[in-house]
Amino acid sequence: MSKQGKIILYPNAQRDIGFVMTRRVGDMLRKKGKQVVCCPVFENDANTFVTLPDIETAIIEDELPSAEMIITFGGDGTILRAARAVANIGVPILGVNLGGKGFIAELEAGDIALIEKAVTDKFDIENCMMLDIEAVRDDMSFCRNFALNDVVIKGDNKVIDLMLFGDGQRISHFSGDGAVISTPTGSTAYSMAAGGPIVEPAAHNIIVTPICAHTLEAKSFVLIPNRRVSVEIGYRKRNPAYMSVDGGQHISLQSGDVINVCKSDRYARLVRLSKRSFYKKVSEKLGERP
Repeated sequence: MSKQGKIILYPNAQRDIGFVMTRRVGDMLRKKGKQVVCCPVFENDANTFVTLPDIETAIIEDELPSAEMIITFGGDGTILRAARAVANIGVPILGVNLGGKGFIAELEAGDIALIEKAVTDKFDIENCMMLDIEAVRDDMSFCRNFALNDVVIKGDNKVIDLMLFGDGQRISHFSGDGAVISTPTGSTAYSMAAGGPIVEPAAHNIIVTPICAHTLEAKSFVLIPNRRVSVEIGYRKRNPAYMSVDGGQHISLQSGDVINVCKSDRYARLVRLSKRSFYKKVSEKLGERP
């Protein structure tokens, strides 16, 4: 690897029950001469990790400066958490899927023997674009964030009024449940469920997808990466709304608020070890059969 340091094992305790997979991969890597440290995903997992034999436990923020790779064990949500943690550092992330669909993860539980390739530099890096998000109220920014998957603007159980713009030009104006602004990586998540297109994760595009719009005009758009997308909460339906970034905390919105979204300078650096194509992964994850 270009950077010699610790390999961070980043397990979701709710997915890797008993940390069976974490232990197995940790043993495999140590036998290859690698230094390994476990960084729990959730704070209340820390005490559990103390009982794991011969595996150092630490807080991920303390270990990132000396890390050469992060291996996650869980679903796509675990990878999203890791991507946010390393966004400003660029540590490569290898995902092992122990969740449901797991579109972002590179490996399934039965593929972990391939992790040995990571020790000998036999892997590729896929740079996945991220989004910068800013929420503005009365010309004042009140929330800044970034996303690997998407930002969701949604009514709180009621229809809301939305105006969508690209570089100040109107895309659409509709009432509905909300809208999803996603990256190609996030195109297989909520955006797809809302009727949006599936876009290869290595592409650089911004995908704008209305959610249950009450008009035929509102369709999904695939935009070039340097567009500035703005979503304005309108006044036709003065119902409670919220914004959620990568499935995180709900930020309350009100009529007149504007959410600006643009391509970030950050990238998620995802490790690719297998030769499985994106098309095959989509077919497998969506339950299609040849």
